[in-house]
Amino acid sequence: MKISESSIFSEVELPIQLNISFRKVFDVFEKFAHPAYHTHPFHKAATDLTKELKKYPELLTGFSDPSLLKKYESQINILLDPLFPESLLKNEIKAATVPFSFTSFKFTTRFEDILLNAGDDFELAVRNFEEDSMYMMACTFILGYVYNYNIDTKRPFHFDIPDKTTGTVKYYRAAFNGDFSEVIPTDNAPKITEKDFKELLNNFDNIALWKEKFPPNSYIFKGFGIIHLFDVTAEEMISSIKANLLKDDENLINNIENNLKDFYSLKDLRLGYSVFNNSKSKICEKILQISNSLALNGIEKIDCEKSYFCNGVLEKVFVKHETFIISDLEEYGLKVGKNQFYQNLSKLGLKCIILIPFNAFGSGSLALLEIGSSNAYDLNSVNINKLKDIIPVFAAAVKRTSEEHQNILEATIQENYTSIHSAVKWRFYEAAEKYYVESQSNTIAKLDEIIFEDVYPLFGQSDIKGSSDARNNAIQEDLTTQLTLAINVLIYACEKESLPIYNELKFRVSTFLNDIKKGLNAGDEINILDFLKREIYPIFNHIKEINEELKNKVNIYLNSLDVGLGVVYEKRKEYEKSVNQLNDKLSRYIDNKQKEAQKMYPHYFERYKTDGVELNMYIGQSITKEDTFDLIYLYNLRLWQLQTMCEMENIAYHEIENMEQELRVASLILVHSNPMAIKFRMDEKQFDVDGAYNIRYEIIKKRIDKANLKGTSERLTTPGKLAIVYSQDKDALEYIKYINFLQSKNQLGKIEFLELEDLQGVSGLKALRVEVIYQKDFDAKSTIPFNDLIKEIKA
Repeated sequence: MKISESSIFSEVELPIQLNISFRKVFDVFEKFAHPAYHTHPFHKAATDLTKELKKYPELLTGFSDPSLLKKYESQINILLDPLFPESLLKNEIKAATVPFSFTSFKFTTRFEDILLNAGDDFELAVRNFEEDSMYMMACTFILGYVYNYNIDTKRPFHFDIPDKTTGTVKYYRAAFNGDFSEVIPTDNAPKITEKDFKELLNNFDNIALWKEKFPPNSYIFKGFGIIHLFDVTAEEMISSIKANLLKDDENLINNIENNLKDFYSLKDLRLGYSVFNNSKSKICEKILQISNSLALNGIEKIDCEKSYFCNGVLEKVFVKHETFIISDLEEYGLKVGKNQFYQNLSKLGLKCIILIPFNAFGSGSLALLEIGSSNAYDLNSVNINKLKDIIPVFAAAVKRTSEEHQNILEATIQENYTSIHSAVKWRFYEAAEKYYVESQSNTIAKLDEIIFEDVYPLFGQSDIKGSSDARNNAIQEDLTTQLTLAINVLIYACEKESLPIYNELKFRVSTFLNDIKKGLNAGDEINILDFLKREIYPIFNHIKEINEELKNKVNIYLNSLDVGLGVVYEKRKEYEKSVNQLNDKLSRYIDNKQKEAQKMYPHYFERYKTDGVELNMYIGQSITKEDTFDLIYLYNLRLWQLQTMCEMENIAYHEIENMEQELRVASLILVHSNPMAIKFRMDEKQFDVDGAYNIRYEIIKKRIDKANLKGTSERLTTPGKLAIVYSQDKDALEYIKYINFLQSKNQLGKIEFLELEDLQGVSGLKALRVEVIYQKDFDAKSTIPFNDLIKEIKA
């Protein structure tokens, strides 16, 4: 018998005094020792036993000194042996114990082995159990035993016990039998009434009240209890895996790996996870790789259909979506060959692995759970059955993750492709709700048209100046480079092999080159590339076989081409990179500034990337669901737009030093004072002006950046100046006030008053053109907040 040395009889405050007593067990023996049971097979043994135990009255009257458990060890063993039958000692996990103190003093053999394997430094303790909880539990025990007020406050006790032999942890649930105990009130114990009971029920968390009704040491506990432990490692691990899968934790794989180690009692167990494209055309092209993947081991791209996996893995895992088990990796390697999959597992020191596929529920992806071990046959077709209760948990998690992934994609598409601006989203929800209600009873219900009446438009653009010329120049330079490289190959070919055809081809390539240097015409690029593919490349394929030097010359040409496009793409790549860089910078800035503008008054906003950035805004009472509109909000937004475009000019100007090609922007604002209606076009999934009169505004927007100054060939828009186009003088007067203010902040300079040439279908337009003053140390992150600007205007 092993006795727990730790006792908290005096350390933990309780409403009861703990006394160990074996009176109730002794009473059972005394019953069978009675002459009435003289024919019972237990009679003689019970008679001898009761006679012997009467020599030790402390065992019957009770004691509180746990050291006496050691003193009377042999007598206690005799008393309790019937409760611990020898045939069950190696199977049951059971011990005699004193409740509320966890002092245990008799154990089954299996329990002793579990504690022995836990190590000398292990102390048996209940998981997550607070001292106050012990006091309350003792109180409810008293209520039931003494006063017959039964409260179900039972919480399962759990013990986490390490197993040093396997390096894992086992989890046990405890059940307590208190049949061999009793509770006796002392003279100091207040009598509990029904009123007291109801008060306690309403104040479970008030420990002070419970101590008032059940003062410390006011009751006496006599007896002992029997504690049974049940191995619930499997249930605990399933529960823990479920909990871990619900968390958004970067250590998810490691946490679940530890769960499975305990579940299988394998300290060397490893867990990995990977996701593959599982389309019909490419059944296992990897599209996402978690760094813990065992099957991939850090490889970013694989050709799994040809050589990475064996046919057995491909067929069973990726086609049939069935679990695949390799119990002995070396035996597998001898059977199918030591492919890259085998080699990766060997590098990790793995000797067996289970691959469990999960179809990602219609997303075209296959999630692969990988469980491996460094010992052959640790994982096999028999113990994989232990996973039957866990696999559905993983399947549910994969489904949830897949759905979340789809939701993210949907949100990304909504935000970046078919977004509904937050200012008007309420109207779409309103229409959708109405349609839903009507469709319940009307099969021909229709969606409402989304129209916003009486809104004021604002339009602006920061356009990359001369983008068409810059793009053509880039194409011209790339074609010149490509043709020059081709001529160099042909010149060298003439020296090595004197064939007239080489000179003829060289002449034709030179003709193309001279034409390109003079200027690029429509269709030139297509004609040149077609000529190269049709007549030059077959010659190159021939001459690179003549000798190594010619092969190197051809390779120099081929290596200069873009792999995907098959053309020299250096200058165009620089141009496109610079355009994208500038567009992204301006777009991110205006998107962040827009958040500030929305706080002033909700309005519709959309931004487009072209060769530059275009801004469309609409403001008015119908846009917002609650706020009352006033023209002051329109004026605010106009000033905000002017200030923001000044800042965007600075951003573009200072970004030149970071771009491979120098690009400048020319900015423009279009002022339109009359309110209009905008309508959501279902077929185009975007807003557009509504009504024939308002079409004129759209025409002006599309043509204004090509406008010339009246009587000249000079374009209105030019780098370094911001143009403001208007048709009514009152609009010019409004903007002059804003310009004067920004001049005082040294953001804008000299103003020009201009008239514009008539556009097709549009006449009478005028413009203000104002110089932008670029700030030497401009920082986009520390621009003047608009609210501060407004305060200064008001001041």
